[in-house]
Amino acid sequence: MKPLSNLIATTALATLAAGIASADQTALVLYETKGTATPRHEALAFVEIDPAANDFGEILAEIPLPPDMIAHHIFYNPERTKAYVTSLGRSELTVFDVTAFPWRKTVVDVPDCVVGEDVAFSERLDHWFLTCMGSSVIVVGDGATDEVIEVVPTPEPWPHGITVRDDIGRVLATSTEDPADPTVLGDSIVEFDLATMEHLATYATTRSPDAPSSPVEIFFVPGAEPPVAYVTNATSADLWIAEWRHDAERFDLRPGFDFAPLGQAVPLEVYFNDDASRAYVTTTAPGHLNAFDITDPLAPKHLGAAETAPGAHHLVFSEDGSLALVQNGLANIEGINDGSISVVDLDRMETIRQIDTFKDAGFTVNMIELLPESPGVHTH
Repeated sequence: MKPLSNLIATTALATLAAGIASADQTALVLYETKGTATPRHEALAFVEIDPAANDFGEILAEIPLPPDMIAHHIFYNPERTKAYVTSLGRSELTVFDVTAFPWRKTVVDVPDCVVGEDVAFSERLDHWFLTCMGSSVIVVGDGATDEVIEVVPTPEPWPHGITVRDDIGRVLATSTEDPADPTVLGDSIVEFDLATMEHLATYATTRSPDAPSSPVEIFFVPGAEPPVAYVTNATSADLWIAEWRHDAERFDLRPGFDFAPLGQAVPLEVYFNDDASRAYVTTTAPGHLNAFDITDPLAPKHLGAAETAPGAHHLVFSEDGSLALVQNGLANIEGINDGSISVVDLDRMETIRQIDTFKDAGFTVNMIELLPESPGVHTH
């Protein structure tokens, strides 16, 4: 493995603050040693992502993480004062105070959580919700103190994706797969009452009981009325639509788009542009970014796909919204843990540049996110 010592600035206050202040656009990248090589290394890196910058693709600074953490996702609270980092390897949730440099961290012990996946927030209740795919629970925490309020067993196992809509008082979570045996798959999403976390309904996300879909992520479309959520199904390679019916106070689910005819598999994340007129969906195998016109969120229209690299997963947008930078790596799984970051021109829907900083040094990338002051951060 090639060392990164010649690329990484220290995490001291002056260096970190100066590096980011001089950057054209900075992103956060969670990375780890690729495959099973030892010794292990994990960190949260600050990376220059503006293709016009002289130091494009370089690491400006980094914060070391435990080598067995397997840091998976970064989520900001609604006030953008904290960053919550989930862990696949430890029963803990790492919370960074992002209001000043250097970022100070607090580790929240969540002993009931195995394979921590996603975090969603209720601004109305000031609560956070952590899905735990390995222990089939959702941990509810206090947004002010980060103390655990309750641990909610899910009626369907292996919760992964989660999304909250305050105005209708609902939480939706996916049932994905058994992390101990990924051949055992889920095929539904579960609806909870936001205030009580009472189970209200379970909805199938499969066309046939004999063909489990393994829904991974779920996102409410920003501002959609009636409320609409998109569900990505990894195994069935399709996108499903959950439409809220105000009269019945329940959701109607139906297929929205099939990626299989395009030769794409394992759809994962959904991102929206500023006015929610476009949705962008990553598919991991062989690695694509798909664009949809969602002027009518109930009828997404596929506009095209850009080839990235194996493991296409999370993304961030450039400041002007013309580019997407796609992180290529899924759970360090051989064959879909490329470790690169693809720069996609969203007008032409093609990859125009690539960051190989991590890949060339023997690392894979698990997450990319913008800094908290950026307007376009990813949220559930």
